[in-house]
Amino acid sequence: MLIDSEPLWRQAEIEVFGSVGVALTEDDARQTMGLRIDDAVAHWWERRPWSGPAPVEVASAVTTRVAELVTAQGRPMPGAAEAVATCRRAGLAVGVCSGSYAVVIEAALERLGIVGDIAAWHSAEWEAAGKPHPAAFLATASKLGVAPLACLAVEDSFNGAIAAKAARMRVVVVPEPAAAGAPAWGFCDRELSSLEQLDADLLRSLGA
Repeated sequence: MLIDSEPLWRQAEIEVFGSVGVALTEDDARQTMGLRIDDAVAHWWERRPWSGPAPVEVASAVTTRVAELVTAQGRPMPGAAEAVATCRRAGLAVGVCSGSYAVVIEAALERLGIVGDIAAWHSAEWEAAGKPHPAAFLATASKLGVAPLACLAVEDSFNGAIAAKAARMRVVVVPEPAAAGAPAWGFCDRELSSLEQLDADLLRSLGA
């Protein structure tokens, strides 16, 4: 959520799947937004099986390409740095819980220059199931030493928001503009149009 990685994921998926003969569009790639990459690859393997590289190889190729793109051109989401600073000023431990594999998370934190501001981070790569399963969020809370019920999760994907809510966390969602205001976000505690709206008043209103 801190880095604008979704366009980079779509670019990498379109490139890598195209190399094995599976032509994906931007809308196709959006269908698996928020899923762990092995689950996203399995989605397309079931629907458009290809010959050549195994799904695990395709997943690895997409992950490697995303890490390259993040390192070269990753951009922070508007308000990301200030949102982290706001949470730290409020005395909150900031963690990163991502469906991305570790190599992508590390690339993003380095690109943003906030490694020292993050108390803990966790990848769904290390769990038996990725988002929307809550395991990764529960593991992140454990690393932070905070009860899930005391956590506030900020998400940009439907699968991620479901995972956080299933972990019994309060959820703030900042969806892509095309998905803003959709009834599907009704289970979230708050919907924002940008991280720039995440301020001390909002944190207090959510009991953070």
